[in-house]
Amino acid sequence: MSLALHSTLTGVLTSIPSPPERNFVFLGLSIHYYALCIIAGIIVATLLTNHRLTKRGAEPWVVIDISILAVPLAIIGARIFHVATHPNDYFGEGINTWNPFQPGSVWAIWEGGIAIFGALIGGAVGAYLGCKWTGIRFWTFADALAPGLLLAQAMGRFGNWFNHELFGLPTDLPWGLEIESTNSAFPPGLPEGTLFHPTFLYEVIWNGLGVIVLLWLGRKLFFQWGRLFAIYLIWYSAGRVVWESIRIDPSEIILGLRSNVAAAILGIIVGLVILVVQTRRHPGLEPSPYVPGRSRKDQDDADVQSQDNPSDFVDVSEPPADDVTAGATATSTAPTSENGSR
Repeated sequence: MSLALHSTLTGVLTSIPSPPERNFVFLGLSIHYYALCIIAGIIVATLLTNHRLTKRGAEPWVVIDISILAVPLAIIGARIFHVATHPNDYFGEGINTWNPFQPGSVWAIWEGGIAIFGALIGGAVGAYLGCKWTGIRFWTFADALAPGLLLAQAMGRFGNWFNHELFGLPTDLPWGLEIESTNSAFPPGLPEGTLFHPTFLYEVIWNGLGVIVLLWLGRKLFFQWGRLFAIYLIWYSAGRVVWESIRIDPSEIILGLRSNVAAAILGIIVGLVILVVQTRRHPGLEPSPYVPGRSRKDQDDADVQSQDNPSDFVDVSEPPADDVTAGATATSTAPTSENGSR
């Protein structure tokens, strides 16, 4: 099947092709487009979060200190969640589970296989530790992160497109996704040329709209104390319930639901709980992006430097010689009290 966009004579879109290549070689290394999409998403989320935190009053680039812990733990959590929800792919007779030098091991994250809900759990732990380290309020950071995180997820979904994976049910809609019949995920029994729902595109559009909504809501003072992050959880999870329900890739079933559908429903519940609890606990505004007793390090450093150098605020220079005449008498005397003491 052609890998260009197919069009009718009237120019109406009739299918979406999968990219011809999943990776390219650079300096002898195989670079996967999937990885580049994720890295690009992390960079964009970091830049946007830094901008939002700085406007809130935090020290510029403190987000880097938090990300040092949050990003690695998010990746670890994402991999653990994926492996735990796809045990048949990694455990069993004849499967390479532990050898990282052979394909298919639990360590081979470069082969794909990460789950966003695991990333949220691991990233939340890392962000909490990073906020304790830097003195930033955890919920302030979460609210600043929410739009960038959703944008990163939208960008990351293009990685699934490059990998020809995680598509939906067969469809005859004009935006159906082309998947080669030789793909291991291609359902057996279907004719070559069958098109599938481009769930990656649905999620990109949904997440993109969510970014706009979060940025708009973030301008309102009510959405502090983690309430904007709660809206993120509700928005993302609600869309994920729909897209996940039409995907056909294998998944563990929990209470009759695909594992990610169950996780998305839990995400909605957690978001609602955060919204209600934080509204009751914190009806007012956040006094500062920092917890009590902590502040910006760059401002603290500036204060110390001023105290150590009195010339910053007191004129300690020698007076001009002609301002004082040697032997001159005083022109004023101290007031005398009734008992004559001075």
